[in-house]
Amino acid sequence: MAFQWVLTWHIIFVIAWYAGLFYLPRIFVNLAMVPADSTAERERLLMMGRKLYRFTHILMWPAIILGLVLWLYYGIGLHSPGNGWMHTKVTLVVLLVIYMFWCKRILRQFEQGTNTRSHKWYRWFNEIPTIILFIIIPLVVIKPF
Repeated sequence: MAFQWVLTWHIIFVIAWYAGLFYLPRIFVNLAMVPADSTAERERLLMMGRKLYRFTHILMWPAIILGLVLWLYYGIGLHSPGNGWMHTKVTLVVLLVIYMFWCKRILRQFEQGTNTRSHKWYRWFNEIPTIILFIIIPLVVIKPF
């Protein structure tokens, strides 16, 4: 029964983490489009970005810790043959963590007024978590290798 609870909470935290991963870069798109003379809009978006980053960052850690519990304590994908899917998933999760810290760096650039990228660049940047999700879900469900 404990396994089901750990799995349940892992999924909940991953979904909540991903909500932030989907929305924070959209704030960057909007920030990149704010006219120079629109201080109030810029400040509102920066406040939203800071709050969302903090919320998302907090949710990331239980998702990772519970995932590690599932992997290392319950042995999901650890001792069975054909567990390459888990190693690939862990690599992708590491990339998501790097993406989170990249988002923090971008947020700081917007706060300091040093952003040089266009809203189009952020639209592409916004797709990275989606692409990773489209790889992770089949890995977990199908376990192809």
